[in-house]
Amino acid sequence: MTDKKRDNLLFFSWAISVIATFGSLYFSEIKHFEPCELCWFQRLFMYPLALMLGVAYVKKDWNISLYASLLSGIGGTISIYHYLLQKWPDLHQHDFCGIIPCTGQYIDWAGFITIPFLALIAFSMIFGINIYLWKLNQGGTNH
Repeated sequence: MTDKKRDNLLFFSWAISVIATFGSLYFSEIKHFEPCELCWFQRLFMYPLALMLGVAYVKKDWNISLYASLLSGIGGTISIYHYLLQKWPDLHQHDFCGIIPCTGQYIDWAGFITIPFLALIAFSMIFGINIYLWKLNQGGTNH
């Protein structure tokens, strides 16, 4: 694969993380949706991705893909758990959510799209792109 294609993959991954970061800030700062504890944990994994992938893109450092995969995989796992709590509140057994309930749904577009679902989509895309990029860097694919 050419360097240009690797650059495009890294740029696309970075762009997704930036959109997700600004999306979360829009919901909390513009729409005034108070984030719950699990939302904060998801932000903890998304925000560094925006910075990390941006620096990697500028430096043409495709090796960041392993670290980006790790962060997005953990963030995506938290998103899955949070989404399940929203859709099946009976799963909520822990009292770590604090004042803002993790089962709350500020948005519910089309009956299934919530904020953790949007985060899951972003984490999944970043994860997939970076796993692919990592495999390319390891010589696993010759596309």
